[in-house]
Amino acid sequence: MSKSIAIMGCGWLGLPLAKSLVDEGYTVHGSTTSEEKLPILEKEGVQPFLISLSEEGPKGPVLHFLQDVDSIIINIPPRLRGGNRENYIKKIRGLYNAVKASSIQKIVFVSSTSVYGDIDGEVTEDTLPNPSTESGRQLLATEDIFRNDHQLHTTVVRFGGLIGPNRHPVTMLSGRTGLVNGAAPINLIHLDDCIAILKSIVTQGWWNEVFNAVYPDHPPKAEYYSMEARKRGIPVPDYSEDSDQKGKKVMSSSLILVKKYHFNTSIYN
Repeated sequence: MSKSIAIMGCGWLGLPLAKSLVDEGYTVHGSTTSEEKLPILEKEGVQPFLISLSEEGPKGPVLHFLQDVDSIIINIPPRLRGGNRENYIKKIRGLYNAVKASSIQKIVFVSSTSVYGDIDGEVTEDTLPNPSTESGRQLLATEDIFRNDHQLHTTVVRFGGLIGPNRHPVTMLSGRTGLVNGAAPINLIHLDDCIAILKSIVTQGWWNEVFNAVYPDHPPKAEYYSMEARKRGIPVPDYSEDSDQKGKKVMSSSLILVKKYHFNTSIYN
């Protein structure tokens, strides 16, 4: 098996993933949009490439980035907040065209549970996606660019909310009042498990799959975020007494039941 891989997007998740693969003997090509990060990648043993994706196509040495690697992990989220209304589908289609011009046939596409939209109750990989946000709609359409190409072996990973070093939703919710859906379940996953799952796909050959990736514990939002705020000594968020909406509980059925994956890092750390 070839031990060479490209990681498109070496940020909060991509860089520690790249480091972990280097430690296991992989040759890793890593992309960044920041010139300042090139020496950081190089220091970690990653071959760095300055590449940005645009609606007009990738900018930078993308063909060199994709050369002599067996697979690619695409970890580029949509940027659709505020006044930014980029066409994420066009951006990733440009990357898809570059991948097709290379020898790569194995793709891991990092997606989100947002593709399921505002479904109530349990959600598995068999649940029909019904995105309710623009980013969810564009993510789902982009998944299909790769999944509908049967010359490629594409696995899609739909992560829940990401938590880990310097990243937790409670810091944004702290002190806020009138929050709704406090009875709805949380759907979170720690960085450590994100890395372990992505590595397992590559090393175990879990191709042509769709995985939900959410820690298998789903306390109500109000209960969980109040506890996490107290743990950090910050103001507790206030949830209104609504709530007819159950919210969705995303089950990692394929990972746990089929692949026998064991989640390693608690969301209570």
